[in-house]
Order: sequence, then structure tokens, then C-alpha cells
Amino acid sequence: MKKTLSVLLTLFTIGAYAQNKIPSKDAQIKATVQAAPQMFQEGAKVLGYNADGKLITLREGNNELVCLADDPKKEGFSAACYSNKLEAFMQRGRELEAEGKSAEEKQEIRKKEIDSGKLEMPEEAAILYVLSADQANYNVETGEVKDGKLRYVFYKPYMSVEETGLPDKPQGKGMPWLMDADTHRSHIMITP
Repeated sequence: MKKTLSVLLTLFTIGAYAQNKIPSKDAQIKATVQAAPQMFQEGAKVLGYNADGKLITLREGNNELVCLADDPKKEGFSAACYSNKLEAFMQRGRELEAEGKSAEEKQEIRKKEIDSGKLEMPEEAAILYVLSADQANYNVETGEVKDGKLRYVFYKPYMSVEETGLPDKPQGKGMPWLMDADTHRSHIMITP
């Protein structure tokens, strides 16, 4: 019984380590830029994780996209690429999360900062691409992502249903809709 428990504990630890393993810089870049349209992949800035799990710049960019690598501490694969006009908003969210703020606290703080002008948001809608996949479809060694699903999000504060002509709830497969209408974090969701 003791030996069985020890083996199970070892297997659990190995499994947990494998899930939280930090991929190489090249593997992170390869996996992450798949969220971006092909024409932007080579020049996108890529943020990812070093061996200590700290978020760093893996590659500087020369176009308007910033790509954020999958968080190795979370189940599944999720990488995002977004307009550099959204970087202040995204970075502020990461800072607040690192401070231990809840999702509600993050929303409230960013709302106050956007409304006061302290946190700059784009005047026009700015894109966010999200690529997600099951953990089993992500090879951390090679950066290969199979059967990933893309989602497209356009951020612009205080968009309304009336302004956009979009419903505020999903209506049909692949149909755009407006999430968080009339708020500082309003965004158009398109999930093919």
C-alpha cells in the first residue's frame, strides 16, 4: 500500500512537472505566433516565459502585433496576439493579477484608469486573436499546436448595441456579438 501510494505520488509529481514545464524560447515563439495572421507572424513581438516562469520579451517585433505565450501553469493551450494599441490595457491587467487582485478588482481599477485618461485605450477598435487547444494537442517540446481554435476580439471602450447593431449575446455559430456592451471593456466577439 505504501509503495503504491509512493508510485502514485511520483507519477502525479511527474505529470504536474510536465504540465508546468517551460518550453524553450523557440518552441514558445513557434506556438505563440500561430495565433496571428501569417502575414504578421514573422514581425510580431513575442512575450513568453523564462526558466523561472517570469514573463519576459522573447523576441522584439517590427510590426503592430504583440503576442503573449501560453501560461505553462494553466491547463490547456492559449496564446494571444493583439494590436500594440492594447498593450497598456493588457500589461495593466497582468500587473494587477501579479498583485493578487481579483477579476472584479482588475475590472474596477482599469475602468477608473481608463475613464480618468491614466490608462490609454485606442480610439478605434483594436484586434485580439486567441488560439486555444487542448493540452493533448500542444507539444511543449516542438511548439506544434494541432486542432487549435481561433477566436477574434475587437476592443473599443463603451461600444453599444445601438452603435454597432450587434446583439449583446451569442445568437448563432460564428456570428459576431458585443460582450460587455456600454462598459470600458466592451468588445466584439467572433468565434468561428
